[in-house]
Amino acid sequence: MATTHEIPVSIRKYLEDQGIAYEMIPHRRDFNAQSAAADTHTPGKEFAKCVLLWVDNYYAMVVLPADHWVDFKLLRQGLDAMDAGLIREEEMMRLFPDCELGAEPPFGSLYDLPVYVASQIVQDEKITFNAGTHEEAIRMSYADFSRLVHPTIVDFARRN
Repeated sequence: MATTHEIPVSIRKYLEDQGIAYEMIPHRRDFNAQSAAADTHTPGKEFAKCVLLWVDNYYAMVVLPADHWVDFKLLRQGLDAMDAGLIREEEMMRLFPDCELGAEPPFGSLYDLPVYVASQIVQDEKITFNAGTHEEAIRMSYADFSRLVHPTIVDFARRN
C-alpha cells in the first residue's frame, strides 16, 4: 500500500540507532486507535494509543490499550498529582513537530516527555502503535519498547 505520509526520519533513526527490531505496517488512513488496530489486524488491547497531557506543571505522555480510556482520578492518584488534563492541539503540534496530529508514537523519551504506561500494556508480548502518521504503524516487542523508553507503569486505564 503506497502512503503519502512517511514515518518521520527522527523516529526511524531513533529505532535504528538503538538497534531495535520493528515491523512497519502500512494501513488505510485512520484517525482513531480502534480503527488503526482493526486495519493492522491487532487486537484493541495490543494497539497502544498515546494521550498527551499536562500533569501539575509538566507535559507527559500516557500509553494505554486502544480499547481503554484514561481514568483521570486514578492517574492523579498513581502519579501523586494535584491536577491532570488533556493538552490543546497547538501544544501537541509544538511538542511533536515531525508527526501528524494525533499520530504521535509512544516515544516520549525522543521528545523529552515522561511516559506513563497503563499496567494492561505490560502484559503484551508485542505492541503496535502509530508511527507518527495516520497511515503507518510500528509493531515491536514490549520488552524492546520498555528498554528504549523506560516508562513508569501506572494503573490508570479502564476498558471502554
